[in-house]
Amino acid sequence: MVIGKIGAVYGVAGWLKVYSHTEPMSNFLDYRHCYVKRGEQWQQAEIKEGRRHGKGLVARFAGVDDRELARSYTGCEVAVPASALPELEAEEYYWHQLEGLQVLATAADGSEVLLGRVDHLIATGANDVLVVRKCAGSLDRRERMIPYVPDQYVLEINLAEGWMRVDWDPDF
Repeated sequence: MVIGKIGAVYGVAGWLKVYSHTEPMSNFLDYRHCYVKRGEQWQQAEIKEGRRHGKGLVARFAGVDDRELARSYTGCEVAVPASALPELEAEEYYWHQLEGLQVLATAADGSEVLLGRVDHLIATGANDVLVVRKCAGSLDRRERMIPYVPDQYVLEINLAEGWMRVDWDPDF
């Protein structure tokens, strides 16, 4: 699971700015043992220390103690095994679990229609948004943005069968 991305170098002692994908962002620092994707390969890494800095985070990785070596890490993704993520309560989901699900809705005539698949999600502040794109068998070729609001727009999720049912007008 990708939990963040390394940004620019910070200072001269090997520190790096980090863009966290965790919520809250500081949870990123709870994963001391992680993997960093350098080039096309994932390498084991360890976050030695980190802290909030301004609106983001800065961190120092084990063995990265100068600016030039730190520069070679900029742009790299940081990941942890999915097994390292905390267990969720019933009816809570990680984004990666929702991505790829078929999105089903009910048409005006009462028939079930396939709107597409969840391509990705967007955090908007008020609520997350599902970006649904066409797939084989979908109603049309339109991209839809559906608010991820359980019990209002998202009615049912079945991870085992790979679908979610939404209350969304297929013509919208």
